[in-house]
Amino acid sequence: MTTTPSPSATRDAAAALAGVETVAGSVGAAEQPPRSVTEPATGITGAQSLVRSLEAVGVDVVFGIPGGAILPAYDPLFDSRVRHVLVRHEQGAGHAATGYAQATGRVGVCMATSGPGATNLVTPLADAYMDSVPIVAITGQVPSHAIGTDAFQEADIRGITMPITKHNFLVTDAADIPQRIAEAFHLAASGRPGPVLVDIPKDVLQATTDFAWPPRMDLPGYKPTTRPHGKQVREAAALLAGASRPVLYVGGGVIKAGATEELAELAELTGAPLVTTLMARGAFPDSNPQHLGMPGMHGTVAAVTALQKADLLVALGARFDDRVTGRLSTFAPGAQVVHADIDPAEIGKNRKADVPIVGDVKETITQLVAALRAEHEAGHRADLSAWWAQCDSWRQRYPLGYDWPEDGSLSPQYVIERLGAIAGPDAIYAAGVGQHQMWAAQFISYEKPATWLNSGGLGTMGYAVPAAMGAKYGRPEATVWAIDGDGCFQMTNQELATCAIEGIPIKVAVINNGNLGMVRQWQTLFYEGRYSNTKLHPQDAEGRPKPVRIPDFVALAEALGCVGLRCENKDDVDAVIEKAMAIDDAPVVIDFVVGHDAQVWPMVAAGASNDDILAARDVRPVFGDGQV
Repeated sequence: MTTTPSPSATRDAAAALAGVETVAGSVGAAEQPPRSVTEPATGITGAQSLVRSLEAVGVDVVFGIPGGAILPAYDPLFDSRVRHVLVRHEQGAGHAATGYAQATGRVGVCMATSGPGATNLVTPLADAYMDSVPIVAITGQVPSHAIGTDAFQEADIRGITMPITKHNFLVTDAADIPQRIAEAFHLAASGRPGPVLVDIPKDVLQATTDFAWPPRMDLPGYKPTTRPHGKQVREAAALLAGASRPVLYVGGGVIKAGATEELAELAELTGAPLVTTLMARGAFPDSNPQHLGMPGMHGTVAAVTALQKADLLVALGARFDDRVTGRLSTFAPGAQVVHADIDPAEIGKNRKADVPIVGDVKETITQLVAALRAEHEAGHRADLSAWWAQCDSWRQRYPLGYDWPEDGSLSPQYVIERLGAIAGPDAIYAAGVGQHQMWAAQFISYEKPATWLNSGGLGTMGYAVPAAMGAKYGRPEATVWAIDGDGCFQMTNQELATCAIEGIPIKVAVINNGNLGMVRQWQTLFYEGRYSNTKLHPQDAEGRPKPVRIPDFVALAEALGCVGLRCENKDDVDAVIEKAMAIDDAPVVIDFVVGHDAQVWPMVAAGASNDDILAARDVRPVFGDGQV
């Protein structure tokens, strides 16, 4: 298997942007694209200029759907080396671009027409914005003279997406297209990555213009701080050397910065416990004994409690979101905080930082390692043996686990556990949102970065199938599994037709409990078991699925050009997964019919303190100091 592309590539727009000049200086050095791509051209259309610009920045695939306003761009795209993947819904295009970007570390690209085509991208744009994923969305717009007249399929997509994009452009002159595309890719990939939208009116795409590459970029107010301040790094090292209960709190920014090797060096040097957030799974090997697991609402007891009892948190590319902190006022009350992030707006936003460090996490960790070595050489190093004894005690007393359903039905946790064991750590796993997402984060062992893809911040149901499609396109050598719930799956499964036709053989495990599982869990715990509108399939009076399945996921898979399989028994799980693993020439869907009332544990209820973590229903861990 080939080596995973370094996610650090997201920090430099695209390889082909080498040599593009900005007012503030060059973007960076990388291999130039083929000469033919950047040859000047005169008397071409704006649409041709757009496609040439995409070729010049190194785009290899665009996920999209044509329509009236964007149609001029599809004619030159027909002859381009850039492959277009015709999705079945624009939301699928956006999530596919996100999955591609998360799996490869490159900028993902999606395309849509004006009006409803553009507005269908709103959810994936918001999703990418929350999770800091570099994508560029290109939308057609009604002709310039019609803007503001409520023309057919007009929508102010710039205004609509302003809060959920890193930046967006309305191109009013065809001559500006190369510059705007270059700027969009640079903005999406550098600093804190994120989505950028480029809206182009139809008449601008049809206008005659000239093409020259590289363009000059004018982004005078955009100067991300990548090099951390040395004094702050030294202060952080001094705190880390002296802390008796430190925890390395690792967020998704470590993966985006390509800093996993540096993190491993820091972890070994400190000997400290380490936790990886939902977005950081794979940033540090689960098999490493320093790893306490995932913190947060459904994190391990050891990870959640170590954060609560720490005297120092070293937060690296993390944002102290509510799903990790629980009730913010009670989070890690005795801890000093070192917070390192590329985005200065994140530092101090939710939790005051005693040592704020603005800069690229890769550079920050590199400098922190050097500064900490100097502290150790000076004889400054705390004894962590008592702290580790405590952490190991929590880990041993409250390991992750699950019970089999009392009615003898299949355990969803077992299915996901076996899937991870059989597919292995080199596979890529894309999860939807809900119980299956949490079980996939808990019961699959992640050893490598860019192998776990999910919608963390926005929590977007329907993410998994199109994201897996994008990931498989970008990493064709990898086995890519979408782990979905029956609720999520019914939102975007039409993209399986795209996968079948385009030759993108993803594999889908549908964890089918007949319900909106996570909502049902909350109804069980907080609404006295009043299951209002969470049953997805026909059920009897006791809530058990009837023999008639609506839909029949096996038949649906086959109708969409996939191989459909079903598994209902423990003894068949391994064989069915292995059968799916052996199929390489078509998408595969496995309908795992599981128990309807399995729940995700541990759990911190929304708005509760992390001190109130439940290891299982009605099982509240009590720790040595008498506090929970």
